[in-house]
Amino acid sequence: MKDKVGILLVNLGSPTQPTPKATRKYLAQFLSDKRVIELSKLLWYPILYGIILRTRPKKSAQAYASVWRKDDNGDFVPYSALIETSLAQAEALQDKMPEHVYVRAGMRYGHPSIETELLHLKGQGCKKIIVLPLYPQFAGATTQSVYDEVARVCKKHTSIPALEVLGHYYDHPDYITAIGNGVKAHLETLDWKADKILVSFHGLPRSSIDKGDPYERECEGTYELIRKGLPTLTNALKLTYQSRFGPKEWLSPYTTIVLKELAESGQENVVIVTPGFAADCLETLEELSIGAKSDFIANGGKNLSVVPCLNANEDHIELFAKLVQKYI
Repeated sequence: MKDKVGILLVNLGSPTQPTPKATRKYLAQFLSDKRVIELSKLLWYPILYGIILRTRPKKSAQAYASVWRKDDNGDFVPYSALIETSLAQAEALQDKMPEHVYVRAGMRYGHPSIETELLHLKGQGCKKIIVLPLYPQFAGATTQSVYDEVARVCKKHTSIPALEVLGHYYDHPDYITAIGNGVKAHLETLDWKADKILVSFHGLPRSSIDKGDPYERECEGTYELIRKGLPTLTNALKLTYQSRFGPKEWLSPYTTIVLKELAESGQENVVIVTPGFAADCLETLEELSIGAKSDFIANGGKNLSVVPCLNANEDHIELFAKLVQKYI
C-alpha cells in the first residue's frame, strides 16, 4: 500500500469579505511581507500603518465588492473569485489523482492559509506533501514568499511531512499551448477584430530585477513562446506590465499607458491576455475588465475584452497533474 501524499496548490489570497475591515486585515499581512515591500520595518511601517492602511482598505473593498459573487439572496458568498477558483482547481485535480493522494488549496495571505492546509494534510496521514505555487513565472515577491511561509510553518510545528516545493513553469509546453488555445477560443467569441493583443503580466519594481530577480526574463520567455505558438497573431501581440503600486519605477511598458496610446492612435479594439495569473482575480476582473476598459473607452477606444484565465479548465488541470506526477 502506497504512503499517502498531499498536494497543496498555493495562490496569493484575498480578504475574507469585501469590507474595509476584512480588506485592512488582508492588506496588513500582504504589505508586511518583506518580499513584497523591500524596505526596513523602521521606514515602511509608519507609512503602512500611518497612511496606507487608513486610506486604501475602503477603496480596495469597493473594488472587491464590484466583482465578488452574490448568492440568490443578494448576499456576498464566502469566498472571492480567486479562492472559489482555487478550490475548484484543487477539486478537479483531486479527481485525476490516485486514491492515496490528497489535494488542497492554500493562500499565501488570508484564508485558507498555507499553515492550516499543511496541517490538514499532515492530519490526513500524508507522509509527503508537494507544494505547487501557482505562479508560472518565478519572483521573490510570489514564489519565494511561499518558500518563506512554508519554512516558517516547518519551524513552528514539529513533524511536518517531507516536502517537495516546486518552482516555476513559465516555459512548460502544455502551459504555453493552453494560453494560446485560450486566446484563440476567446477571439472566436468576439464580433470584432482585435487591433492589438496585450500580453499583460503583473508588474514588479525595477529594483527587484536589478538585484537578480529572474521574473522579467521569465515573463519575456513566456511571451516569446506564446508568439511562436500563435504565428498568425505575432504582429498583434505586445508585452506589457500592470498593477504598478507606489512611486518607484516598475517593469514597463505599463499596460495602462499602452492602452491610452493605442486608443489615441486609433487602435480601437484591444484584447488582453494575462498568462501570469492562474485564476481570475481582482487584477483581471476589476483592474482590467472594469477599470482599464473604462479608461480605454474614455480615451477613444471602442472595445476591450480580457481573455479568461486558465482557471479550472481541463488543460490547466492536466498541466498541474503533469507537474506533480513524478513526485507522487
